[in-house]
Amino acid sequence: MKTRILGCALLVLVMTVGMASAEQAPRKVYDLAEGQLAALGSDPVIVEAVKAQNAKGMSLAEIQAMDEKWMNTPGVDPFMKALMDSELGKHLRTLQESKDYYAEIFVMDNQGANVGMTDKTSDYWQGDEAKFQKSFSNGAGAIFVDEVEFDDSTQAYLVQVSVPVVDGGKAIGAITFGIDVDKI
Repeated sequence: MKTRILGCALLVLVMTVGMASAEQAPRKVYDLAEGQLAALGSDPVIVEAVKAQNAKGMSLAEIQAMDEKWMNTPGVDPFMKALMDSELGKHLRTLQESKDYYAEIFVMDNQGANVGMTDKTSDYWQGDEAKFQKSFSNGAGAIFVDEVEFDDSTQAYLVQVSVPVVDGGKAIGAITFGIDVDKI
């Protein structure tokens, strides 16, 4: 009997911890996504940078090779620094500094490869992740609000909000905002 009670208590504890790590974003995050963040998807600096990256026509194999190198590189190498120091990177940093709840911002091309960022991302290619797939939506574009998760690098609870980068009514890329839910 004690074993059964202990087992049930342990199960409840595990379920509670699991639910705490995957919490839905507050309503004000959705309001922000549908207003201010969606509007930034047509920001001229962002659109032009994504168009320029898309015009390079990189193959998926090239992107994945860069992704592998990226993930195996400690710190920030010159390529990563260039993405942060480019006109787009500086523009994103200015946006980030304008709101204390922007923990990170990064922009992706039509394949999910990074075009610009405020901080180093864990990988270069986001094309295999929901943040890109759901917001780019094969060119249709959509707003995607992920679940709230604890971010080790910022030591804060963040929700990633992704919106399409739009040109001529069509998604040409995506932008992801890491929103600190305690500061919004």
